[in-house]
Amino acid sequence: MIRTLPAGLVAKATVAASSANLGPGFDSLGLALSLYDEIVVETTESGLRVEVSGEGAGQVPTGPDHLVVRAIERGLAAAGMRADGLIVRCRNTIPHSRGLGSSAAAAVGGLAAANGLVAQTDCSPCDERTLVQLSSEFEGHPDNAAASVLGGAVVSWTEAGAEPVYSAARVQLHPDVRLHVAIPEIRSSTAETRVLLPEQVSHQDARFNLSRAALLVVALSERPDLLMAATEDVLHQSQRAPAMPASAEFLQLLRRCGVAAVLSGAGPAVLALSTASELPAEAGEYAASAGFTLRAVEVGEAVRWTSGVAVGA
Repeated sequence: MIRTLPAGLVAKATVAASSANLGPGFDSLGLALSLYDEIVVETTESGLRVEVSGEGAGQVPTGPDHLVVRAIERGLAAAGMRADGLIVRCRNTIPHSRGLGSSAAAAVGGLAAANGLVAQTDCSPCDERTLVQLSSEFEGHPDNAAASVLGGAVVSWTEAGAEPVYSAARVQLHPDVRLHVAIPEIRSSTAETRVLLPEQVSHQDARFNLSRAALLVVALSERPDLLMAATEDVLHQSQRAPAMPASAEFLQLLRRCGVAAVLSGAGPAVLALSTASELPAEAGEYAASAGFTLRAVEVGEAVRWTSGVAVGA
């Protein structure tokens, strides 16, 4: 039996951006980044109002097709609940269509906001494992979503079956690892760049990426001196380069300077991992000339949700 939530319940969720692949870990490795979206949801007697400020304002749907709305409804349904009406306020800082997990964050944030509503009833909110599963169902793969749910670095995987089962485990990031993200003005989409990838790869290339992905787990957690070798990739970054030449050039510039740089997800943002607090001067010069915003970021925290937040907070 589906229960209807009363009007007047309020909840808030804060969710981090993420970077997936990290070079060789295609569709499996992810890292949360300290760029956060905030969602405040209120139940009402009827109707739907969606307000978006910051990134995506005036560009994303503001009706039932909005991903946050769909995720809230999915989270409520998982608890056997629904709402007659909703006000959803999204305050976004995660850039859209740059490879920083904005869609995964929307799904995770909506589910977490639903948790905040459910927690005000006698039912139990979704646990982390369920949040990973439900948010990954929106994405079709768990790397970004799992990072936004769990925070930090994650290894994720999919168990095939009648319905895919998505799982993830957190990796403790070494405290010496420093993160910088280069965000271009241009946009891209995973769907557009995934078609550039071949249907099949050679045994040699598969073996190469397997070794580097395994090494990357060691480099991230214990041996950051191995980051350069560990972030090498032959399966997707060079194949996507023609669609984002400025990002590809920036990536190679950083690597020539000894910085372990990778495409963030499907790009076009570039993520740099190093033990230095600052990037080489050449990086700043290129960013300024090619229209990139260069930001130092921290590792992102796990999604957070609270109940009973004052409206407008």
